Amino acid sequence: MATQLSFELNSRDGAFLVGFARRSIKAALGRGNPPSQKDVSEKLRTICGVFVTLKNASESNHSLRGCIGFPYPLMPLVDVVSKAAVSAALEDHRFPPVGLDEMESIAVEVSVLTPPEKIVVECLEDLPEHVRIGRDGLIVDRGSNRGLLLPQVAVDWGWNAKEFLTQCCLKAYLPPESWMIPGTDIFRFRAIIFTEEEPGGRTVRVELKEI
Repeated sequence: MATQLSFELNSRDGAFLVGFARRSIKAALGRGNPPSQKDVSEKLRTICGVFVTLKNASESNHSLRGCIGFPYPLMPLVDVVSKAAVSAALEDHRFPPVGLDEMESIAVEVSVLTPPEKIVVECLEDLPEHVRIGRDGLIVDRGSNRGLLLPQVAVDWGWNAKEFLTQCCLKAYLPPESWMIPGTDIFRFRAIIFTEEEPGGRTVRVELKEI
């Protein structure tokens, strides 16, 4: 079974983390000071993996504007949220850097990850049976190639488990069926996801439907 976080995050924690991400981006863009960690609880200093996703709320499909994270637990939660947020805004090479004026139309989403767990099977063709859509995110690792897709991506695109594995291989710049080739490592993880309903607005927890 995929690993769990050693703690739970409530709606107040989620609102704090999303707000922390937004303020970190604005500070990096020259608006205000970096958010203070003075009142951060010990829980939010736990070492965790995190991804921050930025979405164009002005577009009907909330298209991606940036997404960067750190899947392995290497830094305290608030620190990695800040670092991932600024990186998503300024260092995602798929997009031009976010401008300060854009922040009024960008919704911020924070995904707090469980430690990735390698999926071990006797028969590689059985891998899809060990991937649950709506619960698991995936990492494909082969040689110097690595690709990661968050749990919500498979739900948003309506993929089944086999399609999810295939798309994660493509994300790693590997042939689509590389997950069935010996020497390719597949990891799964879970995520607690919080997002703004609108830019700078109320933060809600995203509950994915498991399939």
